Amino acid sequence: MQKLVVTGADGRMGRALIEAILDTEQTQLVGATVKDDSPFIGVDAGELIGRGKLGVSVSVDLSACLASDVTVIDFTVPVATLNHLKCVAEAGASIVIGTTGLNEQELEELRSYKEKVAMVFAGNYSVGVNLTLQLLRMAAKIIGDSSDIEVIEAHHRHKVDAPSGTALMMGEAVAGALNKDLKECGVFAREGITGAREPGTIGFSTIRGGDIVGEHTVMFASEGERVEISHKASSRQTFARGAVRAAKWLNHENVCGLYSMEDVLGF
Repeated sequence: MQKLVVTGADGRMGRALIEAILDTEQTQLVGATVKDDSPFIGVDAGELIGRGKLGVSVSVDLSACLASDVTVIDFTVPVATLNHLKCVAEAGASIVIGTTGLNEQELEELRSYKEKVAMVFAGNYSVGVNLTLQLLRMAAKIIGDSSDIEVIEAHHRHKVDAPSGTALMMGEAVAGALNKDLKECGVFAREGITGAREPGTIGFSTIRGGDIVGEHTVMFASEGERVEISHKASSRQTFARGAVRAAKWLNHENVCGLYSMEDVLGF
């Protein structure tokens, strides 16, 4: 039985993760944590999602939930994730990270744990999205050099980072297939008199509104035709189920290192 702890348990993804754990065979929720100002401290995690008592109280103390046979699933914010990662390392536990919006310094700190912790880190845990990344690499190799490439993404009004982690993953997949560095060829803002589009760049457009779970399209536009590869999520359970799948895979591997969802799926 895989023992799992969910951080940010009172958030949208936290609740979805608890649901996914309860609905997945051979997984057990053994802890659920929140920030110290949450009104749900002490509430049973099952009641938090309307599923009745589970015997797991919502807590602020992650360390108290940890042991070497426990895996944390963390979809929070960068500062919290790095604090959680430190606790995981000290306990000899493992972690699945879905937090987005980390800057380069924070990413470097995260990577520094790869010799101490078994962890999966991905911008998106959807099986469909990770399949889409493979299709994008194929398209980029065939038509990328002769196309103008744009990444368009849309999310709900509450999302705090842009572009989304998934959009960046898609841009990096395309750039990598073209032997380019997204940091050098990515265009993340346009305003005013921008001039003609510079060849070889990858543009990003961001939409925020309503309750959009997540929609991503990569457009390869050339003279006379365009190819669009899209993924649309209609439920957070897509991401939650993928994260639980990653946690089960990580427990089976049980080797320190920094892994991706593509490792989990065997791509």
